[in-house]
Amino acid sequence: MTPTQQLKSRLNNGPVLVCPGAANALAARLIEEAGFEACYVTGAGIANTYLGAPDIGLLTLNELAGHVAAIRDAVGIPLVVDADTGFGNPVGVQRAVRMLERAGADAIQIEDQVFPKRCGHFAGKQVVPVAEMEAKVRAAADARDTTLIIARTDARSVEGFDAAIERARMFAEAGADVTFVEAPESVGELLAVPERLPGIPQVVNLVEGGRTPLLPVAELGSFRLALFANAALQAAVLGMQRALATLRDTGSLAVASQHLAGWAERQRVVRKPQFDEVERRYAG
Repeated sequence: MTPTQQLKSRLNNGPVLVCPGAANALAARLIEEAGFEACYVTGAGIANTYLGAPDIGLLTLNELAGHVAAIRDAVGIPLVVDADTGFGNPVGVQRAVRMLERAGADAIQIEDQVFPKRCGHFAGKQVVPVAEMEAKVRAAADARDTTLIIARTDARSVEGFDAAIERARMFAEAGADVTFVEAPESVGELLAVPERLPGIPQVVNLVEGGRTPLLPVAELGSFRLALFANAALQAAVLGMQRALATLRDTGSLAVASQHLAGWAERQRVVRKPQFDEVERRYAG
């Protein structure tokens, strides 16, 4: 099966698919190597690492598509791509879907926030009218070839939990393959999402420090996709801070080496031996 077919089968049949987030191709390599079966291309992570900025809608479509293409070239597992609010009206959404599908997306997530969007666990979010998001979902479904469409609603913190559930139901009727109620605020709300939306694969986003309770994967009930969007990035930030602090305080890489992947390991992760073999194969 193709990566898209693998993803569709898993989302339709279960069990829950654990999907760590990657902000770049190196993180995606590590996710695949660790044995995970899919990777989430995180818009927040790309904004943080590429722009050094928060997740407030600054990333452009071309920047995102470039990252998706690089990640697709580095790994073979399915890619679930965060496309924020879809980069415009329905016409813009269709362009975004086509570009991201060509770049290698197997599923594309769009959300119902007002542009510029905010991280789903930030305060101060606003959502567009239901009809506006339904039009974007229909446009996305019409534009895609095989890519799955995930429709996310951020209405929980704006209009309440019941309204968020109803929005998700309407987005599925408009053509979304999967729906995503972002930031439920209690265990009861979290577990109620798939129960109240039967027959529609559901996404949960588990964010350290966020609004949603961090249940173990084994306790996620009927959810089909569990995002850990920035766990790898947060670990990398802490690792960099520790290594740099040690170097600053001691002036010695020898001391800081306890916080570093070794030279050989770094080259192995980025597949240098395979690139060397290609170079030898085509040497004159």
